Parts: sequence; structure tokens; C-alpha cells
Amino acid sequence: MDNRWRPSVTVAAVIERDGRFLMIEEETSEGLRINNPAGHLDPGETPAEGCARETLEETTWSFTPTALLGVYISRFQRSTTGEDITYLRFAFTGELGAPVPGRTLDHGIVRTMWMSVDELRASADRHRSPLVLRCLEDYLAGVRHPMSAVYCDPSIRGPGERDEPSGDGEGQ
Repeated sequence: MDNRWRPSVTVAAVIERDGRFLMIEEETSEGLRINNPAGHLDPGETPAEGCARETLEETTWSFTPTALLGVYISRFQRSTTGEDITYLRFAFTGELGAPVPGRTLDHGIVRTMWMSVDELRASADRHRSPLVLRCLEDYLAGVRHPMSAVYCDPSIRGPGERDEPSGDGEGQ
């Protein structure tokens, strides 16, 4: 039996517009929860690419990460199954584009919401994880790391794939 610890790697976007933050409400095994646009990193993509993809899938808005907020880790135990999961989250902020015509919200996403800081703090008991508020607080504190802080070796792409990540933060 392999007992090696394998955290679930996730990506998240903290997106502000006019003092409000783009959030999602989603169906989870724990009920309806509020989260940043976020999800699991897929094989062959950089954390920034995953963040842009997840934001599009969960909100229908295009998003370009421009700064790393931080790397976060939390542990969660599902009340329904007792499953013990550790999440390793790369959180980014960046530039929100426009909604993409014809896109629909990903399965399980009930709606998108623009929430104020006060609303987010007051709803902490409904957050998907404690990292939702922690990432927001870091954003508000002005924490920003360069995209080059996350280095992605070209080996993350499969054999023969062309679009290799660079070391200068582009695509990171």
C-alpha cells in the first residue's frame, strides 16, 4: 500500500472590481459554499494557466493572472465521508477581461456574485475553506509576488507538446 502524502494542488483567483470581489457559489458535499473562482490544476498546465482556465469555467469571464498572492496549504475532513484532504493552493490576482459569449457556468456552480469585503468577512462560515478569506486579506494587505516566483520547467508538458513554459514568468 502506498502511504505517500499527496496534497491536492489547486489554483484560485482574487479578482476585484470597484471594491467588490468576483466570487462563486457552488454545490459541494458540504452544501452551498462561497469560493473564489478556483479548482484543481490539470496535468500539463502551469498554475497561472490553470487559474485562467478555472476562472473562465466557473465565471465565464476571461482572466489573466499578473501576480502571485501566495501559496497556501490547508487540511479538510469531509463531514459526509471522513475523507482527509490537504489542499495546496496557488492564488493569483490579475486582469479581468470580458465575459466570453456562449459560455455557461461549470457543473456545480450555482451563480457568480460580486461581494464586498464586509460581506465576505460576514459570510466566512459559508466559505469553501479558510483560504478564501486568507487570500482576500493578503490581497487587501497589498501582498504581490512576481509571476516568476513560480517556475515551471518545460517538462510539465507532455512529449511533443510545443507551448513550453518560460522562466521569465510568461505563462507562469
